[in-house]
Amino acid sequence: MTSNVVEFEDILNNGFSDANTSVRSGVRARWERKNDAEGCSSSSDSRKPPLGGLSDRFIPNRAAMDMEKCSASIVSSAEDSIGDRTDSEFSEAEEDTINSVASDLSEYKSSLLGIDDSKSRILSFAEKAPAPKGDTVNNLQVLYSASTSSRKNKSSTKLVSRHIPSAPTRILDAPDLLDDYYLNLLSWSDTNVLAVALSQTVYLWNAETGQIDELCNVESEGPDAHISSVSWIQEGGGHLAVGTSWGKTMLWDVRAQKQLRKMDGHTDRVGALSWNRHILSSGGRDNLIVNHDVRIAEHKTATLSNHTQEVCGLAWSPDGLTLASGANDNKLCLWDAAASSSSRPRFELTDHQAAVKALAWSPHERNLLATGGGTADRCIKFWNTQSGAMLNSIDTGSQVCALQWNPHEKEILSSHGFARNQLCLWKYPTMAKVKELEGHTARVLHMATSPDGSSVVSAAADETLRFWDVFAAPSKSHTGKRGASDVPGGAKSKKLSRTMHIR
Repeated sequence: MTSNVVEFEDILNNGFSDANTSVRSGVRARWERKNDAEGCSSSSDSRKPPLGGLSDRFIPNRAAMDMEKCSASIVSSAEDSIGDRTDSEFSEAEEDTINSVASDLSEYKSSLLGIDDSKSRILSFAEKAPAPKGDTVNNLQVLYSASTSSRKNKSSTKLVSRHIPSAPTRILDAPDLLDDYYLNLLSWSDTNVLAVALSQTVYLWNAETGQIDELCNVESEGPDAHISSVSWIQEGGGHLAVGTSWGKTMLWDVRAQKQLRKMDGHTDRVGALSWNRHILSSGGRDNLIVNHDVRIAEHKTATLSNHTQEVCGLAWSPDGLTLASGANDNKLCLWDAAASSSSRPRFELTDHQAAVKALAWSPHERNLLATGGGTADRCIKFWNTQSGAMLNSIDTGSQVCALQWNPHEKEILSSHGFARNQLCLWKYPTMAKVKELEGHTARVLHMATSPDGSSVVSAAADETLRFWDVFAAPSKSHTGKRGASDVPGGAKSKKLSRTMHIR
């Protein structure tokens, strides 16, 4: 009985123990497959280098290899193999030969090659990658250039010692101000009176008193008639030239509220006017420039014809020797004061790629002229009018409508069109952007500077006039004993803070 029990236990143990592997599933366990794989890899590791010693294959540039050095190294390795033999294995002749070869190799390496084996490499990878082509665009540079330029602009503002307000000091409504790039509808006299042309009417705004007067109206000339340009005489501020859409140029005595004369010379609208003492120059859509001597009956002294499209910009130099003219033919012409009807311009400059309307002579340097181009050009260019050379050109990114120099410092203010309709203050000659003035909602077509040179008024197609304290006021050393009440324009007048509307 006892033996039967023992046999039964043996059967159970042998039939159901973990050691019984006679019956197995067809699918092997994952840990068994993993162990088999590791076993195979370990067996092959003896034939392969360790993973840590592997690296990418590098094919060197043959031009960067020192072939003489390589040859010398091979010979020296052969010499080392010979040196493994014992001294007893060499004859005296062989030893002399080996010594001479070793000394020759040493001299060759040190004197001819000029390099030391212990401190140099056989292969040299010092050559730089070839530079990209000139027309390659660096997308990252384009992406981050805006932030870099903004940092430069912020640093440039620190160079300006004065405070420049970002908001205008006052705003005037100017209804019916024509949105026409080729007209010049704003002028500020040295008696502190601002003339503004609104469609068919010329208004005068006194900056000291705030009084608004209507000077003239051209409704009688027809429903399509309008004022196309205005310009104050340089000294005295008592006379105003008014250009009309039908080609006439009127001269008004502002104090007497009387028209003195009406001068012809154009067959189409007069869009640009500029004074040189008693000489009034007018530019029209008929492509002509007419010089009028307002003192005599036969006022036309010269008719200058070199432009092929409408003349939209005129400016006499401060010394009265050069007249600059810009037109829709993208040309800038420089005329001598003594030019006659048969004369050609001193220089005809064609660097602009759009209409040249904005013209401004520097009050700091003689023969320095700044010009601005239209939408297709967007550049401010600086010229030496004595030689005709272009000194500098900067792309502003938008249409340049007007330019005004700071009379106290070497700065220039530009007004622009789409897309931001802003005013930009630039430091000359570096042309670092000092300040941007925003507020207009349409292109800023016209600008004028106050008599004391501290304020600038801008007129835009949004039918508003905005006054900016952008230029530095004269220092006490320049004004001397003059008080605030003696400064032209009455900058300290409390009446300037009132809100007004022209009309």
